[in-house]
Amino acid sequence: MAKALIIVESPAKAKTISKFVGRGYKVMASAGHLRDLPKSKLGVDVDAEFTPQYVTIKGKATIIKELRDGAKQVDKIFLAPDPDREGEAIAWHLAHLLSTGKGASKDEGRISRLTIYEITKQAVQDALKSPRSIDLDKVNAQQARRIMDRLVGYLVSPVLWQTIRYGLSAGRVQSVALRMICDREKEIEAFVPQEYWTIEARLKAATGRIQARLERIGDAKPEIRSEAGAKEVLARLHGQPFRVAEVRRQERRRNPLPPFITSTLQQEAYNRLHFSSKKTMALAQQLYEGVNAGEEGTVGLITYMRTDSVRIADEAVASARALIPELYPAVPEGSYLPDEPPVYRAKAGVRTQDAHEAVRPTDARRTPEALKRHLTPDLWKLYDLIWKRFMASQMSSGVDLVTSVDIKAGEHLFRASGTHIQFDGFRRLHSAPRTKEEDDEEPLADLPSLELEERLHVVQVDPHQHFTEPPPRYTEGSLVKALEENGIGRPSTYATIVTTIATRDYVRREGGQLIPTELGRKVTDLLVEIFPGIFDVAFTASMENELDRVESGDDEWVKVLRDFYGPFSAQLSEAKERREELRSAIQEESEHVCEQCGARLVKKFGRNGPFLACPNYPTCRYTRPLGEEAEMRLLDEVCPTCGGPMVVRRGRFGRFAACSNYPNCKTTGPIKTGAHCPQPDCPGQLVERTTRRGRLFFGCGEYPKCRFATWDRPVPSPCPQCSATFRVEKETKAKGRFFRCLSCQAEEPVPASATA
Repeated sequence: MAKALIIVESPAKAKTISKFVGRGYKVMASAGHLRDLPKSKLGVDVDAEFTPQYVTIKGKATIIKELRDGAKQVDKIFLAPDPDREGEAIAWHLAHLLSTGKGASKDEGRISRLTIYEITKQAVQDALKSPRSIDLDKVNAQQARRIMDRLVGYLVSPVLWQTIRYGLSAGRVQSVALRMICDREKEIEAFVPQEYWTIEARLKAATGRIQARLERIGDAKPEIRSEAGAKEVLARLHGQPFRVAEVRRQERRRNPLPPFITSTLQQEAYNRLHFSSKKTMALAQQLYEGVNAGEEGTVGLITYMRTDSVRIADEAVASARALIPELYPAVPEGSYLPDEPPVYRAKAGVRTQDAHEAVRPTDARRTPEALKRHLTPDLWKLYDLIWKRFMASQMSSGVDLVTSVDIKAGEHLFRASGTHIQFDGFRRLHSAPRTKEEDDEEPLADLPSLELEERLHVVQVDPHQHFTEPPPRYTEGSLVKALEENGIGRPSTYATIVTTIATRDYVRREGGQLIPTELGRKVTDLLVEIFPGIFDVAFTASMENELDRVESGDDEWVKVLRDFYGPFSAQLSEAKERREELRSAIQEESEHVCEQCGARLVKKFGRNGPFLACPNYPTCRYTRPLGEEAEMRLLDEVCPTCGGPMVVRRGRFGRFAACSNYPNCKTTGPIKTGAHCPQPDCPGQLVERTTRRGRLFFGCGEYPKCRFATWDRPVPSPCPQCSATFRVEKETKAKGRFFRCLSCQAEEPVPASATA
């Protein structure tokens, strides 16, 4: 019988650790949190020093019973959830649930906390040799964050219900991220492009060609704002000799980047692999908890992935330094192994918890090539990224020769720059992306050999028109970077922020960009109007620092909550008093009038988007879709109830056909494609449908009698090679848009005039 019980968070981690500890241990999983604040009420007694009222999470009673039964059979209990605030809180709740009830002294020697930063045999055995007590400062920091988030979510959300629509929600951190996205959109809308011109000269030297840009006119930078100004400069340059005035050559070192922390891992995975933050963290969790690595079985491949520290353990540095010369022997240009290992520190002014290391492979000798056949493609891509970034961080700097040439043409000075890679260094393994400024200043190109006072032949001098550009919209990667730079959120929260505001329909993704919806902007404007401090970027960052102070034992969690709740409750009371004013301000009056009472309709928001409604609700319940005239499309069918034309409308579950005489006639139905079902003896037509996840497909209108379905849009176009009455429209990069017959598989390009 096992003498000790180890409890971790996930079954996958439990399975991996059980292989490292032997028969004397039983390993079980809590499957995350077991207790939390209740969903049905606030669950925080603000008048009793913010005492939380924890309840068992729905569905976790069986797991708790199993853990208690397992605890009764052992002498020792080791709590080993993840090594962060959330993990510490889970361990604290577990300790309460598994307590014998005979007092803390009875449980003190029986229940211990294990801190495991990587799921390897050595790390687990080392942790078992040095168990510790639960860190109550870390528990209190998590508890303060949870209560603060609950206060905001449960007390602010009803304000949104009463002013915009029921079902909306606010979050202490997510709403600030949404504000950043909305503020950026306002900057873009307010941006006025400014015209400017540059002058470039294509020149020919004795040893090759060169392209230079006008940098100065006399002692001033050129400010050319119009085509006329550009032509004036060209006129002054006409006939001027171009001579080499100065040649500068300088070696420049390119230092490797530090190993990944949570935020940089999410940014790089988004930029290089197009992984969302949520996907990146899910894959990293698998790599951390353990995957099949071939002959050695299941093992954790990376260290803990929620971290803001760039620190690396000495043994990991030694392992990398031993491996680098084997994989990358020295070359005449230099050695890939530096004399001393690089030392990385957090950015100035950035407060880090530094509880554990950067994200790195648990064993550098597990190369991506050796693991490729054992991992899924996405797991391998992420591991490859982490391994290369870590190994590159321990390699030598690259060395570039930067050449800059000044060329005089009268009072005009042109400049050309080029960069020659003398030694690639760490870039042989993992190249850091160049910035736009680096590309502009130092193009990756060699310049021809030039002599002072050498006269250059003018091939052509060209003016180029430009316009200043607005700041770019946030992508998921750049938003995480901005959140980190502003001190918003922590490594454990980055991945959920974008997912949350997108799920709430506050932002939409378009070409990788995050664009606030109209609903998102209304919510943000209202929150900033009512709670200017609570949803301020600087204030939120200061609260993160306060929580860090609680974790380090420098501040009391109740005091932090008390300081937060005072101004928050005052603003909340004011919002309740201004409820009618705020509701009126948020509703935009339209040019349309109510068909039942004559009042001017106002714009409101529903679960399916904005719509127009009578302001006299509930006395008058008249509503109509917003932009009905522009959005409705007539269908080639009539209403079976009243004979009116059927139109396309959009609802919660996608598009549908509806009578144009609504609300007098409320007949609806699926949108027909015009193609008949190909199943033998089936009289049905194929119609548009959507899956539970919102994906469009096409199925038989006789469902469930007929279950024919296809992902591809059916087109009522008969196949020219067989008797089939319809084909489907497909599109690939190689073939473009084409029709395919489901019967004979014959294909034909879609005519340019055809529409889907």
